[in-house]
Amino acid sequence: MLQFNIDKDLCIKCGECAADCPSNIIVMDDEYPVIAEERVGQCIECQHCFAVCQPGALSIFGLNPQDSIPLKGNMPSSEAMGTLIMGRRSVRRYKEKPVDSALLDTLMETVRSAPTGVNNRSTLYTLVEDQETMSILKEKTYAGLKKVVDNNALPQGLEFFEGISKAYEKGVDVLFRGAPHFLVASTPKNGPSPEADALIGLTYFELLANSYGLGVVWDGLAKWAMLDIAPEAGEVLGIPEDHTVGYMLAFGLPAVKYHRTVQRVGGTVNKLVLR
Repeated sequence: MLQFNIDKDLCIKCGECAADCPSNIIVMDDEYPVIAEERVGQCIECQHCFAVCQPGALSIFGLNPQDSIPLKGNMPSSEAMGTLIMGRRSVRRYKEKPVDSALLDTLMETVRSAPTGVNNRSTLYTLVEDQETMSILKEKTYAGLKKVVDNNALPQGLEFFEGISKAYEKGVDVLFRGAPHFLVASTPKNGPSPEADALIGLTYFELLANSYGLGVVWDGLAKWAMLDIAPEAGEVLGIPEDHTVGYMLAFGLPAVKYHRTVQRVGGTVNKLVLR
């Protein structure tokens, strides 16, 4: 049930909730918003109405507006956000110390709010927090890789993984970079935007983690190793068979500190003009 309620003592009859509803299920009746009963099944549970109500007169799904975080005065400046985007680095050197468990909980709770297609909210975040589990995952991945290398069975285009395998035998961890934690985002294959949902969620995670001083690397090498080369290693992640794996991240406390943004070249902007 929607549990759509209006506090008429607070409602200013602005109609913003009705105007902003993506599914057009809210209408103004006698100057107050109500749910059009014939459209109630079209609600995608986005809570736009809940968020757009300035006086906090609207409640839905039994939620209390007073329990939400006010946006006014709590948003980062555009300059700070731009610096975060330009200043983040792919971190490949980590401290052995794990990230505080409470911080990990905060990160994951926040990232669950990342947007998804049609607000389907089906992204599964598989987090490796436990250090013993991380060690087992690493060993299984490298063992699977070595087996394929020894059998001269690397897929075409991935022959360079032979060097990665041999580097690990010498104590160099190219796949995980010694990171204490690992994160995989996957979504149901039959969803409206499976790969995009996972990538959006991980992008939000990376920026948020950076804001807390953590380091993150987009781990395409581990993804290739666990999904394309040694899938038996990937199976230990427990990703449902009907899911698409969007990507994988390794992260933790960085053992390196960067002091300025880079000055990138490349990337193209095409300003389309039609007349």
